Amino acid sequence: MAGAPSDAGAAAGVVPAVRPEVLKQRSQFLAVAATRRRVGMGTVVVQMRRQSPAEIAAGAAPLRYGLTASKKVGNAVTRNRARRRLRALALALLPQIVPPHHDIVLIARRETAECPAWTLRGDLETALRRLLRDKRGQGPGATARQEGERP
Repeated sequence: MAGAPSDAGAAAGVVPAVRPEVLKQRSQFLAVAATRRRVGMGTVVVQMRRQSPAEIAAGAAPLRYGLTASKKVGNAVTRNRARRRLRALALALLPQIVPPHHDIVLIARRETAECPAWTLRGDLETALRRLLRDKRGQGPGATARQEGERP
């Protein structure tokens, strides 16, 4: 029937994306950094942490993310542009790529504000996939390394 709402998405088994919650407290950012699971790309650095069973039981959001851009990135206008670009990509990509119960921190670099959108998206996707496939990162002190980086 024309104009009628379609249940094609539900019938095809498409799971509705969950909007990630924003990390706001410094302690949350430090908890992600403490796991030392990170991948640096040309335009962005991504840190990841699996939520603890206590957080999951307490009802923490299934997916949380935080953004940061230091003064090394540039002036306020440049930092805000970098954060806006990362926020848009995080809302689009994180629910599709990252499984539930993870915290992600995206750190802007100088190139984040000025690079082409496809470069930034590719770097973010690559970094997330590397972190997710890295089995070494399960224990404390383990680091996901870039190709060619020395241990």
